[in-house]
Amino acid sequence: MGLAVAGLCVILLGVSISGNAGMFLPLMLGMLVAAVPFFFALYQGLLLLRYIDKNSAFSELSVTAIKKIKYSAGVISVLYAFMMPYIIYVAEKDDAPGGVVIGLVLIFAPFVIAVFAAVLERLLQNAIDIKSENDLTV
Repeated sequence: MGLAVAGLCVILLGVSISGNAGMFLPLMLGMLVAAVPFFFALYQGLLLLRYIDKNSAFSELSVTAIKKIKYSAGVISVLYAFMMPYIIYVAEKDDAPGGVVIGLVLIFAPFVIAVFAAVLERLLQNAIDIKSENDLTV
């Protein structure tokens, strides 16, 4: 997934630099900016997998990684929400019927991931608290 996004970033950067973007230039630049928190969240996901592999999944490090993933997904959602008025403008100007729907998907998909990460963070924190209580009683 990271390679696909990196390839898309290279293509978007090449089109942006060549001057052939036209009215899509702000959208392309917004997508490039949104790639930064995506790669940060991807790195945090790899760290989380490493913690799971080392049998330290129920640790504060895992909670911190999930929290960072949650914030990154929220940042991506907010970035696309700020771009939504321009997405609507381009969709009307280009007469693209699905442009607004694609913009909404780009907002709500990271939002759903952020909500899932928040729930997972809460569950993991509760499991860590229960585990620490059990360690103290034994």
